[in-house]
Amino acid sequence: MKVIKRDGRAVDYNRDKIITAIEKANSEVKGRQKATKEQIKEITNYIEDLDKINASNLYEYYKKLLSECKIDIFVSGKIENVDVKDIILNNENIKKLSERNAKYIINKIELKEEKKEKNIVEQMDVTQGKIVIGTDIIFSEEDLKDENIMYQIMVYNGILGGNASSKMFQNVREKASLTYTASSSYVRYKSNIFIVAGIEIPNYEKALKIIREQIEDMRNGIFTDEDIENSKKVIISAIDSIDDEQDTEITYFLGQEILGTNVELKDYMERISNVNREQIINIAKKININTIYFLRNKEENDANNWKFKN
Repeated sequence: MKVIKRDGRAVDYNRDKIITAIEKANSEVKGRQKATKEQIKEITNYIEDLDKINASNLYEYYKKLLSECKIDIFVSGKIENVDVKDIILNNENIKKLSERNAKYIINKIELKEEKKEKNIVEQMDVTQGKIVIGTDIIFSEEDLKDENIMYQIMVYNGILGGNASSKMFQNVREKASLTYTASSSYVRYKSNIFIVAGIEIPNYEKALKIIREQIEDMRNGIFTDEDIENSKKVIISAIDSIDDEQDTEITYFLGQEILGTNVELKDYMERISNVNREQIINIAKKININTIYFLRNKEENDANNWKFKN
């Protein structure tokens, strides 16, 4: 079995090296997300199992999937004078499917503790640097009871770096001209917001300083009503386009089904519209920088001696 390296080289698979790489990455993970030795072993076993897949066992798994996995049927389109449910229930192939109690993982939002900020630098043969800032959203038990908190975070993220009118894009990229790209994204079930910026390597300290200022400005409510409205408009426009494409619409409702929620698109847009300034500031105060990762070139300083200046 071959492994493709990041520089494009194909090398022989080495179990010990894979385990060492996973353990090094795992050493940077804290709390419940940290993998156990048994889980690391499972990862390497999974990698090795990939090489054992053939036409015969793949077909056997396909039959197992049909007989045991959860099946959802979505019907999309203009349908008149037809009992769709009756057609499905009386379909001969549908009748052949056995009853099943499908087991699948339903993600839950994690509670996190505030952690000390850590810095990681990696050197590669690159000409452009990359900053990735991982932040945790520090929820309380009470926060998780609020079914609208997700929408508040979405609007917060939109103002911070979620679109072309965001603080990251306008202040870090356009006004300061320190980055090629500058954005943020919200990962709901990991309770993370990731900030990403592509920079000229010598601009690292200046870029990081201004990025920190944007996070702090959000905490202090230094954003305009126009910023709020722009964020909402971008999000609502994206929601409004979900039913423009059948695949997109089905994917949305499949997600609702898997999560056990039932938020219609109109309700989704209303919840975004109802987010207010106080709620956004409240979210901003829950944002805690966990990790600052900097990818730079191999020139000048060795990665182990390279120091971050905050």
